[in-house]
Amino acid sequence: MSSGGKRRSLLANAIESIGAAQPVVNDEAAASAAPDVVERPSEPVPAPSFLERRGAGLDELSKTVKKLTIRIKPSECTIWPGNARDYDQLSHERCASLIDSIREEGTNREPVVIRRTKNGPASYELIVGTRRHFSVSWLNANNHSEIELIARIETLDDEAAFRLADLENREREDVTDLERARNYQHAVQAYYNGGRVQMAERLAIPRQNLHNLLQLAELPDEVIAAFAEPNDLKVHHGMRLSPILKDASRRDKILDAARVVSAEQQERRDAGLAKIEGARVFERLMAASAEHKPKAAPRSKPAVMSQAGGRIAEVLSDSKAKGLTVNINPQNTSTVDEILEALRPVIEKAKFSR
Repeated sequence: MSSGGKRRSLLANAIESIGAAQPVVNDEAAASAAPDVVERPSEPVPAPSFLERRGAGLDELSKTVKKLTIRIKPSECTIWPGNARDYDQLSHERCASLIDSIREEGTNREPVVIRRTKNGPASYELIVGTRRHFSVSWLNANNHSEIELIARIETLDDEAAFRLADLENREREDVTDLERARNYQHAVQAYYNGGRVQMAERLAIPRQNLHNLLQLAELPDEVIAAFAEPNDLKVHHGMRLSPILKDASRRDKILDAARVVSAEQQERRDAGLAKIEGARVFERLMAASAEHKPKAAPRSKPAVMSQAGGRIAEVLSDSKAKGLTVNINPQNTSTVDEILEALRPVIEKAKFSR
């Protein structure tokens, strides 16, 4: 099975496990009320009339290209804010291969997932398929207005939509660690009332993995800006930096270093030079936070004294492995016998002789 087929199977299984109601499009459904959806709290509005509901059903029916999918323009749906991917970070460069594929095939092969909205700026809200939405939008704006977005309508509440989108994004290598971390940071409060254990269980991920991602999301903007690109910032960076940033004295040092690196990154961009790689940025931030312990004073070497009190020599080392090393440099005039007499007790006590 292709990677695309595997992903579609994963999403289908996820929808079934979430318990999402599958919309059925037929004449009877078209003539009846459009199915209710679970929406975020909004101002109560008058129920649509029978003719309005019938018209909406017929409108969907006219767009049907195959069972459970419809054709829409990207402008007919807004991006659900609960999705991990930062839509503003998408560009032609980041989506080039997908744009080329959709241009060649005339549409997106894998349907996006949408849900109906009430009183929103558009009729639908996109849950899964942000890059596909961007790519079709880009093609529409660049001489391919005929291309439409194939979408599947699902009935999902916010928590179910989050889990479905998260499953999709785990399969995508181009969703950055930072995007996913910030998405989890929002979700743990919005859908799980701060309950990390419950969230980890619902997502079927280890609690430690969730904790590590939330540590990354805690990093201040100054630190994030020090990295040239969002993808340069990894989970293990957050794991190391986040605990240190809780120390006020070390936090200031890291933020100061981050501002310097950020300015350097901008200078390099302006000059057309290569960025400072993420690993190097991390090293500099960690070095700035290091606690500098004062160097211990060098230990004085044991002196060898003559009976008269004059300095004869000093013991440089004394070990069983390397033996005894003595630097003989009498400060006063001493005879050979006086030197040997002074060295005798040192030699007798040497470690190699024990």
